[in-house]
Amino acid sequence: MAEAPDTIVLIHGLWMTPRSWEHWAERYRSKGYNVLAPAWPGMEGEVEAINADPSVLEGLDVETIVDHYQGIIGDLSSPPIIMGHSFGGGFTQILLDRGAGAAGVGLAPATVKGVRDLPLSTVRAASPLLAHPFKKYGGLDEKQFHYAFANTLSQVLREGAFANFMRHAAMSVDFENASRAPMLFIAFSEDHVVPPKPIQHMAEKYTAIPVEYKEFPGRPHFPGVAGWEEVADYALDWAAQHARTPAGVSEQTR
Repeated sequence: MAEAPDTIVLIHGLWMTPRSWEHWAERYRSKGYNVLAPAWPGMEGEVEAINADPSVLEGLDVETIVDHYQGIIGDLSSPPIIMGHSFGGGFTQILLDRGAGAAGVGLAPATVKGVRDLPLSTVRAASPLLAHPFKKYGGLDEKQFHYAFANTLSQVLREGAFANFMRHAAMSVDFENASRAPMLFIAFSEDHVVPPKPIQHMAEKYTAIPVEYKEFPGRPHFPGVAGWEEVADYALDWAAQHARTPAGVSEQTR
């Protein structure tokens, strides 16, 4: 039996910062866990500063961000539970595919290559990027941000939006990799960015490891709205119960 994880790594999504996890982190620390919520490289400031000057995103791509988190995880003494929101949930899938982590949780996770659902609501939430495909990143105005994140309270990286059209997409995993850790996929019924249907289809593609799909009704994309405690506790309980040490983790995460 693998030793129970004592560390949780939280990965935020695009146009978020680690501050989006502050209540989750506090709750998990109160349960005795060591909680790490590192920013994407270059995004260590507050969300207001990043929205005012999104140029910090210009040098980022999926591989750079995932490598950043893999390095952090590789420095830990044992595999942690990895939780990611939105694009952070996509990165969680890639990290687990690389052998990192004892268990993973994706909250409204970004889809990876092979999941072809692209609902109209997703297109609308991502429209600032899709309308200007040669501009790598752009800011969301207040109305766009409200639709994408609040909608009852992103825009999408090009590598995620067009993963199915790229031969060697960074947002890709091996769905048949039996050595990766288990993963919980959480969807929110009122999510305009990543609706439940593609998340369910994504979970169904994993056939070689324990996977569960869970949908919470009446909730939008942002994980910090009222009632977040129910989601946070469900995520942690599932991860703690299913955690294991993936084969070759010491070599693959360092």
